[in-house]
Amino acid sequence: MNPIRSALARALLSPKPRPPRARHYATSATGGATQPESVAAEMVRYALGGARPGSSPDEAMRILEQGASNLQGGGEGCGEAVGMLMLAMSTLLYRSGRRQEAMEKLKATNQVAPAAFRVAAWEATMGLCMEAGQVINTSVSPDDLVDLSIKDDNIKWSDQGHLKCRVNAIKGLIALLNGETESAQLFFDGCKDLCAGVGNKQTENAVLSYCEYLHCVGDFPLATQMYERVLEALTMEDMSGNFLAACNMVPEEVSLGATCSYGQLLSHSGKFSEAEDYLTRALKKAEDQFGANHPKVGIVLTCVARMYKLKAKAEGSSSIMVQEGLYRKALEVLRAPAINSEGVSKQMDWRDIISLARGEYAELLLIQSNRKAEGERMKEWAEHAWRNSRLTLAQALEFSGPSKPTVVDTRIGRVM
Repeated sequence: MNPIRSALARALLSPKPRPPRARHYATSATGGATQPESVAAEMVRYALGGARPGSSPDEAMRILEQGASNLQGGGEGCGEAVGMLMLAMSTLLYRSGRRQEAMEKLKATNQVAPAAFRVAAWEATMGLCMEAGQVINTSVSPDDLVDLSIKDDNIKWSDQGHLKCRVNAIKGLIALLNGETESAQLFFDGCKDLCAGVGNKQTENAVLSYCEYLHCVGDFPLATQMYERVLEALTMEDMSGNFLAACNMVPEEVSLGATCSYGQLLSHSGKFSEAEDYLTRALKKAEDQFGANHPKVGIVLTCVARMYKLKAKAEGSSSIMVQEGLYRKALEVLRAPAINSEGVSKQMDWRDIISLARGEYAELLLIQSNRKAEGERMKEWAEHAWRNSRLTLAQALEFSGPSKPTVVDTRIGRVM
């Protein structure tokens, strides 16, 4: 019998444990896990890590669903175990390209899981909404569950602070995306002290959002310090042991995002050799995690091409052929619609990045006398497709100095 199923069978056939007592939100990553939590953790590692070659997402989903079904309504640790399994199910759905189903699973998690898992589910839901290009305002609440959860007597005070930090950081990211930098500052001010302790209580995702805020407002010295902290913390963390995150907010996505965003910061600072190093690392991470033809690879390729643009401008050199090759590949893996298609006004995944890449590509064509007509068509398409509320496409294309940098967030595939 499969070892995962054997462990599950032992857990389900053992006598019912006593009713749950007050406890902190713990997972097997923190020690002291109950048997249901330990079994669930192994199932999650199996499902998301690929326990053996050839295992299908459908098989992994069946295992997770079976575990969650049998553990619901059990005793101590079963609520946490179900929370782990349901977050993992949403991540599996997201990685299979089924974003809407992942969001439905996250909503279901809010109805059955303990406090910390509800916060993680809301965090992931907001991440998917931002990725989908939905308009969100900062008054959004986690279905009125986060405030209630944070006041739960079963959560110790220090953990309440970290949960609030995660909520405020997501609201800060939403504000930043909407161009509301003053509102973003208020949200990040409420959690920056906890962000200084990056590496504890799964706050790396919150810290990355804070880094990008600092980056966007031009505080490069502090942004550099915080990016380096979060990257160091991520190298020391066992990513397979973090069960309080889902979808595009899991540690692997945070690691990719921090590496790529730091590469962009180095590029904006004129440190092109270091920028190339970090962006190359980000590209390898994206290819290793998602495959060479995944849209996330296209997002990183766009950032690499933009780095070469800034480098050529700073050094008075030319890298037209290199940039063009990168933009062509990026648009290919992003599955950008054809320029002569009529789908610009319709729902389009990765709209920010496709519009940005097409706008950058158009600028390359416009400086070549024999390709100006092609460049004009591409520029018109990109301007028509652009929907970013914080800045115009022209502003996104023109880096005018550290006070107004444009940052691409790989987690959500948006431009800030």
